[in-house]
Amino acid sequence: MKNVLSIQSHVVFGHAGNSAAEFPMRRLGVNVWPLNTVQFSNHTQYGHWAGSAIDAKQMQELVEGIGAIGMLPRCDAVLSGYLGTPEQAQAVIEIVRAVKAVNPHARYFCDPVMGTATGCRVEPGIQEFLVKSMPEVCDAIMPNHSELQRLVGRMIETVEEAVTACREVMQRGPKLVLVKHLLDRNSPADRFNMLVVTERESWVGQRPLYPFARQPVGVGDLTSAVFVARTLLGDPLRAAFEHTLAAVNGVMRATYDAGRYELELIAAQNDIAHPREWFDAWVVESA
Repeated sequence: MKNVLSIQSHVVFGHAGNSAAEFPMRRLGVNVWPLNTVQFSNHTQYGHWAGSAIDAKQMQELVEGIGAIGMLPRCDAVLSGYLGTPEQAQAVIEIVRAVKAVNPHARYFCDPVMGTATGCRVEPGIQEFLVKSMPEVCDAIMPNHSELQRLVGRMIETVEEAVTACREVMQRGPKLVLVKHLLDRNSPADRFNMLVVTERESWVGQRPLYPFARQPVGVGDLTSAVFVARTLLGDPLRAAFEHTLAAVNGVMRATYDAGRYELELIAAQNDIAHPREWFDAWVVESA
């Protein structure tokens, strides 16, 4: 069985960070070692929350503890998401180095959560660290549209421009870029776009964009988790990408049909493992 060290936030109520990622990966047959960067009562887009970040030194000590019992070589991948402090970002790098020192085949998947002015909030300095330092150390990076723009320092308006930007980011280190939500001026307004790019391949896919009154949080965390799991399970790139698109659609459809704000992960668990609807990806070239 594959094992993922998942370094993300945790919310007691709802689904964001590890609270959105653990169950889908386990439902797909991948074991998860959750390391929570923060423990909050709920995600920050409610406007009020309680909780705090874990100390960066303690993060490293916890991983050292796994090493002390001889289990760290069994770690097949590190997945990082929401970070509570810039010091935690540096700790993630040290943790990745420690994992790869005992398992050179382990892969690091970085979900560079940078926050937004009106939604997800991150502490000052985290975005700068993610932009300047993380691409050099990760095997795969999984930004949304806004984060991809910040990684390359310019606006992106089309799928072709996004492919070019992904390949530019890849020149700094990653072998793969998954754009979890891609805005494209040429796409219909009721479609949700995703993109995955490697040195030789580039696939774009679409699913329905459900008209929520308030869009659920944790969708990106769910997306990254499913993609990492399917990749570790040995899916070819296109198959992992299409399964991710279809699984997330199943969760979003169930959430919308139930009239919920929090993701209906449990209700949609069979769609995570065996999606009922499938969306074929197609090849796209850079601009």
